[in-house]
Amino acid sequence: MKKLNEILLQTDSFSEVVIGNTAIVRAMMESGVRVVTSYPGSPTPEIANAIQSIPAEQRPFYFEFSVNEKVATELAFGAAMNGHTSCVFFKSVGLNVAADSFIQLGFFDIKGGMVVVLGDDPGALSSQNEQDNRHYARMSYIPVFEPASPTEAYQYFKLAVQYSRELQMPVIFRMTTHVCHGKEKVNFGKWDNKPHDTTPRFEKGKTPLIPITTLALEMKRKALEKLNSFSSAIKNASFLQHIINNNSPEKGIITSGATFLSLMDVLSTCAHPPDILKLGITYPLPIDTLAEFLSTHKEVKILEELDDILEKEIKSLCYDRNIQCKLIGKSSIDDWMGEYTPDKVYDILQRTWANLLPEKIFVKQSTHISPPRPPQLCPGCGHRPVFTATRKVLSENDITVADIGCHTLGYLPPHNVGQILLSMGHSTATACGFSLFNTERKVVAFLGDSTFFHAGIPGIVNALFNKHNVTLVVLPNGTTGMTGHQDHPGSGKNFNGETSAITIRQVLEGLGVKNIRETGAYNQSKYAEHLEASINEEGLSVIIAEHPCMLKKTKEQKRGETYKNNKINILQENCDLLLTCISSFACPSFQTEKGKKVWVHEDLCIGDGSCIQTCESKAIKLKKEK
Repeated sequence: MKKLNEILLQTDSFSEVVIGNTAIVRAMMESGVRVVTSYPGSPTPEIANAIQSIPAEQRPFYFEFSVNEKVATELAFGAAMNGHTSCVFFKSVGLNVAADSFIQLGFFDIKGGMVVVLGDDPGALSSQNEQDNRHYARMSYIPVFEPASPTEAYQYFKLAVQYSRELQMPVIFRMTTHVCHGKEKVNFGKWDNKPHDTTPRFEKGKTPLIPITTLALEMKRKALEKLNSFSSAIKNASFLQHIINNNSPEKGIITSGATFLSLMDVLSTCAHPPDILKLGITYPLPIDTLAEFLSTHKEVKILEELDDILEKEIKSLCYDRNIQCKLIGKSSIDDWMGEYTPDKVYDILQRTWANLLPEKIFVKQSTHISPPRPPQLCPGCGHRPVFTATRKVLSENDITVADIGCHTLGYLPPHNVGQILLSMGHSTATACGFSLFNTERKVVAFLGDSTFFHAGIPGIVNALFNKHNVTLVVLPNGTTGMTGHQDHPGSGKNFNGETSAITIRQVLEGLGVKNIRETGAYNQSKYAEHLEASINEEGLSVIIAEHPCMLKKTKEQKRGETYKNNKINILQENCDLLLTCISSFACPSFQTEKGKKVWVHEDLCIGDGSCIQTCESKAIKLKKEK
């Protein structure tokens, strides 16, 4: 079986089964993309994994993980303005971070072309919401490609680059979770691995480059004109607006993206399926194609995940052109939520046309009900002892503010630490809001190290500037843990090699934070001592409770054959069955047999020993490997 880099580096045409994210990387190579940037976030990290599989000396473009999505967008923009085709990718909510700059992209003549890959997340499988980023396209006047499969991801991306270069405008490439991770055999083209022209092409003064008051409207007019040019350019691209003619003038369906695949699955047993118009570009819409389809059908169902964006625009089209067609849109709140899987599409079509589909075949369900498996911190995670000690120091009435990262899981029982969460990097500023008019309840915010560099610093600056009374607990684990262990400015290395580490303490001291305390995250007593002192101080106090991500560390040790397979042992004669290790510390390695005996699951235990100080019975001992 070929390795991933061997697949990607083939120069001749070939076929291979790959996921959508990998197909995009090959499309980048074939289309001559020169600069790629990102901030990690599901469902897009596998794009970076595929890039990383290619040895640096053979990589045909520059890649970096930037400190956040806004910076990644700006770097890709600068490269494209200098004539180098660029691509930036990140997850759905990452666009909120990038929005301040992203919203301006359509105003510029982007000489090299620029593709923005968005990993939208219907169903909120790995995000705090399931926002529909098609709204951003309408605000920014940027076209949207929407592939339905890995093959289309490959084909459409190359088209996106082509149109972006020709029209010198940005293009949105909207992927959803199932398209990012779906597998398919893709037919790839040849890759002309020749040196690229690196001549800088930025020209000053040719067109407006500074959107000040006197020029902003002129730049907006140009963005709208380019959007019209894009509409004309794709007018005859039939595979971007594909009609499946089932000889059904009575009924039609308009859809796009992964929803189309679910629809085809559902209709596979339908005796008289409706005609289908499948859109590969969802903004701007192919008005003439839509008008013809609507005019030749009595009823048309608009089938789209998340918000009713297509539905509203198509209804407007019918009104403007006086098209006498019954349009059927969303009819239930559930239609606005979740992925459009085949089961969901079946139910929607049943509500739309009761006699269209054959009766659904239900698989007999097992009577056995599996116990719930909530998400939890990994064995050995440094956040667990911090949360255990936090709960001992703070009262039930005190307020703890969570942030994005592995430590978000602290809000789950039994820790119950982190009672509110808004967005990445919000915790310090939100905690400051809770501290106002508050003399009774202590306020403690939590922040991870990657999030600290991503978006956490402005809140800290504001707390200092406005003299708010809060305690901030920073939990560095040396990596971007929850999205796949990518490096950040404090790691001492980046995607391309070694670099100078920016320490959190240096940043805090540089900002003027006076009260900084540090301890190892495993040391519960020292951390509790620091927390007790910090919450009773005036102004901003910071505790840095550091411990490496043990999932990452043990993986690296196993690869380097330096992993010591230490184990935890329970001294049954000492165990008083207080079950603190389970009910309070909550390490998943500890198991119990109906409260009669505590034992350690050896497949889960990594022998880190962070649990020893938790046991009041002194029944937990570390059994070291010889």
